[in-house]
Amino acid sequence: MGSRMMTLLLLSMAVFCLSTVSVRAEDPYLFFEWNVTYGTISPLGVPQQAILINGQFPGPNINSTTNNNIVLNVFNNLDEPILFTWGGIQQRKNSWQDGMPGTNCPILPGTNYTYHFQVKDQIGSYFYFPSTAMHRAAGGFGGLRVNSRLLIPVPFADPEDDYTVLIGDWYTKSHTVLKKFLDSGRSLGRPDGVLMNGQSGKVDGKSKPLFTMKPGKTYRYRICNVGLKTSLNFRIQGHTMKLVELDGSHTVQNIYESLDVHVGQCYSVLVTADQAPKDYYMVASTRFTKYMLSSTGIIRYTNGKAPASPVLPEAPVGWAWSLNQFRSFRWNLTASAARPNPQGSYHYGGINITRTIKIVNSASTTGGKLRYAINGVSHVETTTPLKLAEYFGVAEKVFKYDTIADEPLAKVNQITVQPNVINATFRDFIEIVFENHEKSIQSWHLDGYSFFPVAIEAGKWTPEKRKNYNLLDAVSRHTIQVYPNSWAAILLTFDNAGMWNLRSAMWERFYLGQQLYVSVLSPARSLRDEYNVPDSALLCGIVKGLPKPPPYTI
Repeated sequence: MGSRMMTLLLLSMAVFCLSTVSVRAEDPYLFFEWNVTYGTISPLGVPQQAILINGQFPGPNINSTTNNNIVLNVFNNLDEPILFTWGGIQQRKNSWQDGMPGTNCPILPGTNYTYHFQVKDQIGSYFYFPSTAMHRAAGGFGGLRVNSRLLIPVPFADPEDDYTVLIGDWYTKSHTVLKKFLDSGRSLGRPDGVLMNGQSGKVDGKSKPLFTMKPGKTYRYRICNVGLKTSLNFRIQGHTMKLVELDGSHTVQNIYESLDVHVGQCYSVLVTADQAPKDYYMVASTRFTKYMLSSTGIIRYTNGKAPASPVLPEAPVGWAWSLNQFRSFRWNLTASAARPNPQGSYHYGGINITRTIKIVNSASTTGGKLRYAINGVSHVETTTPLKLAEYFGVAEKVFKYDTIADEPLAKVNQITVQPNVINATFRDFIEIVFENHEKSIQSWHLDGYSFFPVAIEAGKWTPEKRKNYNLLDAVSRHTIQVYPNSWAAILLTFDNAGMWNLRSAMWERFYLGQQLYVSVLSPARSLRDEYNVPDSALLCGIVKGLPKPPPYTI
């Protein structure tokens, strides 16, 4: 009897342990429901149509934690198809949820679609936005934060509160009018203003505060440039900012009086309420432009009794200052973090480069209309998303691979307008050099990855420039600026199978062709490397009605 009781006890313990393991293996789920509609707003004093999410402009913050599963049901109540993308979220093995026109069929008017993705092995500050047409010019954007799990310490004390600051240039014309401009061959021209959390702000001492701070307390501000085309400088009157995170990576904690935030980038800073108790202005103003536009927002001390000073802190001048600031950013190699390769253990500087791709942006006209190109090819969207065409085995009917060479021609006489897709070998360690021959600043973003920006310099790149690379502590990030007549080099391992968009973060240039897709296929066709197309995936174009290919297996 004793032996039998012991056996039953051991079996019970085994069942309990197995059930406990299975419960713990499932990461938490966060559920959201978005009602996407039009609404009227007047941030610059002119009534205009905007895209609202649950009646909000900007849209609601998504507040998540590392490895959370996000289930987000989008109801499209607009009169146009729409998609949302999640800038900087890597979508490991899951480009099906990236929300770009090259990976997903759009959500048609009057229908809904549920995104389901995991913020796997990431922390940091990001934002989402519409990726279709010129919808981004009408709103539909909002903050997306990924907090560290409690088990993983962050390299600073918990702040008193955590604020999101969305800054960006803004046009008073509707997204449909702006789209018509571009379709007709015109440029968007200069924006009409700058917004901060959907408001332009006035320096009159009468505005309501965007944020409040208790004296002596420290706060985290997550600053993202969600605009269409303009780099902005951000500063806080009378306060310094301690940089702690940039595009999802902890940084060496340097102190700054102002920060250049380029289109598509996000910075996290700590600000301590250690000044006289009153109101203070946050300022966001345009950089590298012939015009000066700005926006303000008020921070109020809870015991403050005086208005903010009308004298605003000045912005820096010139791009040499901005370049030097970039060079001051360093990865915090001692910080713990959630990522496939923990900080400090991924010695990217010691890996042999297997391929170099040079990317040269250009502006030209085709048929009398303005187009932007990469190495002479200006991308156009396809009726069948590229990833679906590839997965269903009909890629040759939709696009051609490797339409551009790794080394562009010295001179491109005529821009080619067609889908721009390049192949990358799974797990290759690749160097990408962005060379900007134009007089305007560029901002580049890569979906699906973080990369190491190892250098930015004036002039043209040559292999000898590698001796100047930072091969130790470049900040791992997803968006990088390239100054006029300059170049930038990044290093990364293409270890995330899928179809990934490499694009100008400046939406006018993106819309008119300055983008491409990188196809990264795992030869093993294994679920260890990439997920199967979801059963709920929207199908369109020539793949609609086709039988699904054999699924990937382990």
